[in-house]
Amino acid sequence: MGRRGKKKGRPVSGWVVLDKPVGMGSTEAVSKIKWLFQAEKAGHAGTLDPLASGMLPIALGEATKTVPYVQDGAKIYRFTVAWGDERSTDDLEGPVTKSSDLRPAEAEVRALLPKYTGVIMQTPPQFSAVKIAGERAYDLAREGETVNIPAREIEIGRLDVVEHSADHTVFEVECGKGTYVRSLARDMGRDLGCFGHVSDLRRVEVEPFTPRDFVTIAELEAARFGAQGEDKSGSDECGDALDAPIDFGAIDALLVDTSAALDCLPQIAISDDAATKIRLGNPVIIRGRDAPVEAEEACATARGKLVAIGAVEQGMFKPKRVFAG
Repeated sequence: MGRRGKKKGRPVSGWVVLDKPVGMGSTEAVSKIKWLFQAEKAGHAGTLDPLASGMLPIALGEATKTVPYVQDGAKIYRFTVAWGDERSTDDLEGPVTKSSDLRPAEAEVRALLPKYTGVIMQTPPQFSAVKIAGERAYDLAREGETVNIPAREIEIGRLDVVEHSADHTVFEVECGKGTYVRSLARDMGRDLGCFGHVSDLRRVEVEPFTPRDFVTIAELEAARFGAQGEDKSGSDECGDALDAPIDFGAIDALLVDTSAALDCLPQIAISDDAATKIRLGNPVIIRGRDAPVEAEEACATARGKLVAIGAVEQGMFKPKRVFAG
């Protein structure tokens, strides 16, 4: 029988609410963060295009179990639409496919906003991660194929004009999962008869995180390596075993607690004995004046530390996903 390989990295858990710079892909950002923390496991909650900047929540360790709750959260983007050109990618990356000398007045733009507020149907961009017959749309588009992507239902909580000039308009949008800001720019440009594409895009918030949680690559590097910015660990970006002990206290202090992703769920405080039973997969009776009798999903904590996500049925908490103590 072959031996299982030793896990590489530390069992560190929590959220890095990264202020991703323009030019860095989401996968690249996750790899960088995983290396900086020497974490065993990492993943992100919602792709952000390389040309976009802003909030990219990255989960480490046990926090990866809470990624779906962040992916489902509302998001706020601030974006600029350049009027006059439509591009193949609906942003600055692709070539111009349609042009117009027309430019919209601010009143025309504002009059269009109600059409793009509430529950609407939206067709994702040709260059998107949507799967068509098992293949990513952007792979097919890069091969020159025109992909028939069906429209889908999305929800726009609000869409505001922040600034307007002759050639561009700055918007802020609060939207739900699956919304493509590039599609908003494309569709508004077509409705206004002048065409348009996203020339700047920044994700400001991903619920439940706020800009107060932001941390930059530079801040993380300074916390890990100090003012000199030197890696004295003897490790590489593959996360191989460290040659010398490192004090991760400063960089770990920049993590947001795993439980922050579960603020949307009912919170149930339990005893240490109940926590032990739950971590073994056993249901427990929950007590307390404010304890729910029924709940499809709830979060159990002991001494403020996350124990499990589960359902409450007839006053009993039944764990579905357990977190390490």
